[in-house]
Amino acid sequence: MKSSTLLSGALVAAAQVYTALGATAVRAHEVSHVIRANIQLPSQPPVPNAYRSQGCWSSKGNMTHATAVKSTTVSSGSCNDYCKSKEMPVSGLQGDECFCGMVYPPQGDQVEDSKCSFPCPAYPKEACGQIGQPGYFSVFNTGVNINPDYYEPPKSTTTSPSSTSTSTDAEKSSAAAGSSGIASASAEPTSADGGSKKKTNVAGIAAGTVVGVVVLGGLLGAAFFTLRRRRNAEIEEEHRRNAAVNAFINGSKPPSTSGSISMTDSRLDPIMAHRRLSDGSIADNEDYSRRILRVCRCLPSASFVSICPD
Repeated sequence: MKSSTLLSGALVAAAQVYTALGATAVRAHEVSHVIRANIQLPSQPPVPNAYRSQGCWSSKGNMTHATAVKSTTVSSGSCNDYCKSKEMPVSGLQGDECFCGMVYPPQGDQVEDSKCSFPCPAYPKEACGQIGQPGYFSVFNTGVNINPDYYEPPKSTTTSPSSTSTSTDAEKSSAAAGSSGIASASAEPTSADGGSKKKTNVAGIAAGTVVGVVVLGGLLGAAFFTLRRRRNAEIEEEHRRNAAVNAFINGSKPPSTSGSISMTDSRLDPIMAHRRLSDGSIADNEDYSRRILRVCRCLPSASFVSICPD
């Protein structure tokens, strides 16, 4: 009786142990299944006309967003199919977005695969990079070109914080040296050249302005004197014409124009025309330059000669 009881107890214990072991194995399988979900496919050598993972990258380079691939259907298969249809050898995935390009991202941007762990919307067991700013990208080769180049970003003029601090320190040291008189000589020629150029420009502008004013004044003066001389000549010519007309009307000779002295008859002066120099002077209205026949009364004399009184 006791032996049967012990046997049955042993069987029950064995069954419990088996059940516990089975449950543990199931949980271990579930855990391993969970661990293997949304993993980044390891990098593989490219093969023509085949999709091969190129690992996890910290940037997408110059790849462009493939908006034709819907966010709910994003996976390595759908993204690679679209990029291959566009004859692009490189594809990239980040979250629910697909990217296509002709070259890989910059060569130094590849990171360990554990950085890419975001489950793809259409296939959660596979990783589609990692969301964030800037996040990470799962990069593939579509087989169109198994040897694409790497993207080389343009040289940026912006400086990193470390370089900024370094330049700040350098500026401080150069300022200190300048205060002691060491670096000031190297900075002076630039400012002096700039100042001399500005002064030269101002002086040239001022000189040009002065010359222009002088030339303009000379032209205006020449025009004024020319007009004035012409006006005086017109006045003199008009005076000569008037004098000639008056002389013709009064019966005298026209005024002489020899030289610059005008010779006129004093009898043209109205004041002198009505004056007599003396009571015994000859008449001013008589012309004594010509001989004329004069009829006079003769006085009888002893001879036959008739004498006319003066």
